[in-house]
Amino acid sequence: MAKNDPFGFDMSVSASKKKNPRGRRGMSGAFETSTRVCDHPGCEEAGKYRAPKSPDILDDYFWFCKDHVREYNLKWNFFDGTTEAEFSEQVENDRVWGRSTKPFGKRSEEQRAWARLGVDDPHQVLGENATRNPGKNAAQQGGHTRRLPATERRALEVLDAKDSWSKAEIRKSYKALIKVLHPDMNGGDRSQEEQLGEVVWAWDQIKESKSFRDKD
Repeated sequence: MAKNDPFGFDMSVSASKKKNPRGRRGMSGAFETSTRVCDHPGCEEAGKYRAPKSPDILDDYFWFCKDHVREYNLKWNFFDGTTEAEFSEQVENDRVWGRSTKPFGKRSEEQRAWARLGVDDPHQVLGENATRNPGKNAAQQGGHTRRLPATERRALEVLDAKDSWSKAEIRKSYKALIKVLHPDMNGGDRSQEEQLGEVVWAWDQIKESKSFRDKD
């Protein structure tokens, strides 16, 4: 911006530094504009050098003269008062920049949920539950007669149903299992509640599916 600005403003960086000189540091690290007195007892020199008060308070400072800040820094120990175990933990934490990693092989919450349903591969890419082309002779061999999503295939297994059945037929199998597993129908026995939850989940998959006809 031109210096002869009619409004009298100078927005240049150099002008801003001249107007606000706070925090300017010299080549030695001293804050040249500091008006503090050295915090060392009995010292009357200017305190132009800052040093953190403790490892736990790194944003609060003592202000020293050049000689006393050197003396303070020589005695500074970030790990003063820490045990060997705490020191080792800090070193390990610093190796990963404070972001701990998860161990390999540990299942996520989603994977554990699939495992409770008997499915080890959440995306059904591999394994016995994967969607496959049954082939022309599958029906005669007692195998699957058509291709279905993995969740629906698993639901059929839980309900002990066939993929050629209608929703009405599968619902009959579902109701029969409920009568056996539900505590109210089974003398208050709650030992099979987990299996009951799988049956309810399986029927929810079939009920919302478009792969099955509603009636015979």
